[in-house]
Amino acid sequence: YLNLRHLQGYGAIVPSEFEGVVDDNTLKKIQSYVSEKIRFGFLSSLFGNIAAILFIFGGLLDIYNTWIMSLNLPFIVLGIMFFLLLNYAYTFISVPFVLYDIFKIENKCGFNLMTPKIWVIDFIKMIFLLTLVVILVASVGLWMIQWSPNYWWIWIWGFFLLFSILIMYISPYVIEPLFNKFTAIDAKDLEQKIKELMQKVNIKVSRVFKMDASKRSRHTNAYFSGIGRVRRIIIYDTLLEKMEDDEILSVLAHEAGHWKKKHVLKMIILAEVVSLIGVYLSFRILRTDVLTYIFDISHESLFAKIVLLGFVGGIFSLPLNPIRNYISRRFEKEADKFACGLTGKKDAMVSAIIKLSRDNLSNLHPHPLYAAFYYSHPPVIERIRDIKTID
Repeated sequence: YLNLRHLQGYGAIVPSEFEGVVDDNTLKKIQSYVSEKIRFGFLSSLFGNIAAILFIFGGLLDIYNTWIMSLNLPFIVLGIMFFLLLNYAYTFISVPFVLYDIFKIENKCGFNLMTPKIWVIDFIKMIFLLTLVVILVASVGLWMIQWSPNYWWIWIWGFFLLFSILIMYISPYVIEPLFNKFTAIDAKDLEQKIKELMQKVNIKVSRVFKMDASKRSRHTNAYFSGIGRVRRIIIYDTLLEKMEDDEILSVLAHEAGHWKKKHVLKMIILAEVVSLIGVYLSFRILRTDVLTYIFDISHESLFAKIVLLGFVGGIFSLPLNPIRNYISRRFEKEADKFACGLTGKKDAMVSAIIKLSRDNLSNLHPHPLYAAFYYSHPPVIERIRDIKTID
């Protein structure tokens, strides 16, 4: 609400950094797109919260849990069924909101290039991946609970850590190609410049790829994919079309900054420390009947306790969001400073950020409180002004 009010009050003002780049027509598009995204986000969030409240407090969880437990199947099989069906229900309930976002809002602003056929194929692939992940995670996790009743929390924490690292390794070769096509970039001069830039900071990049992002959207981006020897640079084909070489190099130098400053590693360590504390507290709570008693669950069930713990934990972990995002914004500023030092071209960095913001219709006037709570990157105007002050 604050963000929307702030946009309505300041959205018609062109920041000095965007003068000559954003005209009145583009500014109106930004206002319309961001406003609609905010309103839609509020409605979808409201629906999700109401659905969760009805499921937990309206007796649906109790009915569902009673039915699952009445099947008298082996413990692990019951757990897989319990969590798989819940994930399917959540996914299918979300479909109307996903479709509206893609084919209404994104389409209205000229971003969407996805056809219904592509969406259906993507959805089937997503369901397949969801099924595999839930079966694997539930099977291993529940087996560990049976195998080590008193110490399963440490084993599950270790499993999730190893599983996340494995996903980072295999994603560039197994998961990402399921949805997009990756080919060598056509501009060999640019590829050579990128490799030379990365060599300056001793970052070994196996390949530089172009991703067919235009198959689905006109949004622009670039990122590093994978870790270790499978690290690759991925550039959206939409980005290649709209940016000059120096601007692309600045964007990638920013990503290189995250690696050299060990931001990814630091965030992983921070997340794992918090996760370890959370898993241990979960272990202590799940050993009691406090959740099933408070929420009036008829049949004792570890599965129902886990759902309730997720609900309660989500509320109590909410204050961690601004802390995590504050750290992330600090890292983004460090990466910007690193990129400017690496390329020696602040103007190219500023130009790249302006183009990314303009082409993606980013909010140029977020409410400060909203940005502090939710933004993982500094607001674009603040970011540009910080870059211009770098020596």
